[in-house]
Amino acid sequence: MLRELGHDASIAAGGNGGRCDAMIALHARKSAASVRAWRELHQARPLAVALTGTDLYRDIHTDSEARRSLDLADLLIVLHPGAEAQLPRRLRSKVRLVPQSAPPPPRKASPLRRWFQVAVVGHLRPEKDPLRAALAARLLPSSSRVRVVHAGAALSGALQRAALAEARTNPRYRWVGELPGWKARALIARARLLALTSEMEGGANVVSEAVAAGTPVVASRIPSMEGIFGRSYPGLFPFGSTEALARLFSRAEREQRFLGELRARCRALRKALSPASEKAALNGVLRDLRAGRRLPWKPT
Repeated sequence: MLRELGHDASIAAGGNGGRCDAMIALHARKSAASVRAWRELHQARPLAVALTGTDLYRDIHTDSEARRSLDLADLLIVLHPGAEAQLPRRLRSKVRLVPQSAPPPPRKASPLRRWFQVAVVGHLRPEKDPLRAALAARLLPSSSRVRVVHAGAALSGALQRAALAEARTNPRYRWVGELPGWKARALIARARLLALTSEMEGGANVVSEAVAAGTPVVASRIPSMEGIFGRSYPGLFPFGSTEALARLFSRAEREQRFLGELRARCRALRKALSPASEKAALNGVLRDLRAGRRLPWKPT
């Protein structure tokens, strides 16, 4: 998108950005060393820091390096409405919203008729509460056709063992491991429902992909999902509640009106989560970076 907007753009894994005119750092904590190096070498050049879910809902509250990144940045990029509430008031004027987007799939996928397939797409790590959908599917009556298909790599041996054990004992759950992007998007497009069960998210690109594909979403009631869908969205459930998620699965499978409402509410988000909207917001960040003036930075 940066190149399409007329800029020379490159990705650097660490370092100080070389001769670049501006830097956009991804993660306040993970890029903290690069953020500091940039500011030490280029006091007058603009810097934006993009904040992820782990930044907003964990790291900036516990890690001094992540907090320093907030202070050194000219602008702070967030991925969902309302994210600025996690920041000190003195920093909120720096915040710019750049929603994550996804293009529509090349063709409409037909869902499986035999099963009511629920897609879970995300790596297995504690923040994702990765087996919650599988546990919820266990609570459904024997007549239910719900099947959970989970795509994502296990980021620890313990979670890998847990997923394999769940797949062996739960006939409603299948873990397919990490998939190429196009296969993961095809899984989302074929599903009747996408389940996002995370404890913290910055924007959740899988939500944008589901919206683009026309797949309704159920999600844990966390700030980012309330920011994207609205607090009144009927597909939200209390984080970690297996019973509440099972009730949503059951309603979506049995009640066409409920599933249709979820689909309509997701469809209404397509423009806000479109590539055109993301590119326009990113262009706004660059415009504001160019227009801003920095005070001399003093090392601490």
